[in-house]
Amino acid sequence: MNGFDPRDPAEAERVKRVETPLARAHERGRGTVTNAGGRFEKQQREAFDDGWQEDEVLPPFRTETTMERAVSVITRNDSLDLSFDRSINPYRGCEHGCSYCYARPSHAYLGLSPGLDFESRLFAKPNAAELLERELAHPRYQPREIALGTNTDPYQPIERHYRITRQILEVLARTQHPVTIVTKNAMVLRDLDLLVPMAAKGLARVALSVTTLDGTLARKLEPRASIPARRIDALRQLSAAGIPTAILASPMIPAINDHEIEAILEAGAEAGVEEANYILIRLPLELRELFREWLLVHYPGKLRHVLSLVQSMRSGADYDSRFGTRQTGTGPYAELLAKRFRIACQRLGIKRRHASRLRTDLFTPPVLPGTQMSLF
Repeated sequence: MNGFDPRDPAEAERVKRVETPLARAHERGRGTVTNAGGRFEKQQREAFDDGWQEDEVLPPFRTETTMERAVSVITRNDSLDLSFDRSINPYRGCEHGCSYCYARPSHAYLGLSPGLDFESRLFAKPNAAELLERELAHPRYQPREIALGTNTDPYQPIERHYRITRQILEVLARTQHPVTIVTKNAMVLRDLDLLVPMAAKGLARVALSVTTLDGTLARKLEPRASIPARRIDALRQLSAAGIPTAILASPMIPAINDHEIEAILEAGAEAGVEEANYILIRLPLELRELFREWLLVHYPGKLRHVLSLVQSMRSGADYDSRFGTRQTGTGPYAELLAKRFRIACQRLGIKRRHASRLRTDLFTPPVLPGTQMSLF
């Protein structure tokens, strides 16, 4: 049976588990409430309230960052759903803590939980800019748009300290290489001094993801991202500075925020965005259970309805990974959402995202120390 049924002993036990003092202590400022092991672990652990810790107040999870010496920095893909074939992720894990983040299962490859570990045990790549310069200098490198923010957010809070995204942008600006940025953080405004000259040459585009305009819902869904009003204001400032901007109404969660899609697009149009897109919520692997637990904590009465609608758009399953449908879903409800998006964009004069391409003809390969310079 799908959805929440208080008469089901298994469901009652699940509610008890996610509402233990341990879970409540860790919940503040975090998107998930449990820290179950990943799919590759031989043993699984979960919190259990034995009645002896009812009055114990446990500290919240603190963010820990580990330095990772990467060996390469440009990740390539051949996905039919994406408009780019290469990307850079300065960090693993994301402190924004978005409860719906499709990247959570990637933490299992590190032997960590896609739950609280994903948002509190992070990895930074301090040599990313150095590696990028080396890869761009390769004689066979052919420039195309590099995307920042495809797996985890390049402007998550720890960027204030490590400034790895800033260093990457400095390399791209120096070599006149095109870049697209997707973020939920208004911190992107810090780098206007780099982005404005790049945009003037047709080398930069910035998209902000706005899941909801409701601040209360945003705190539950994405507790450490910039509040919606600041994201809209960031789009306004970026647009005013001459940087091509896009708004992403993502993810759309049926019966939670999908009623806001027109309002989000209207806010983006008012802020001066040129393009827009949306993505239906994706629940791969461990994320299915993590999001179910989030619903149990915040919207237990809607759990059955939300999952039923998700499954109606995923061929009866919780997730469908097929190219062409995984981002928008199938079925009547998905078609209605797509039609609403299309009509709103037409009414507001917003183009579907990536209607235009950035320039690649200005690219100037970096000259590494000790490398013989070209005679021409």
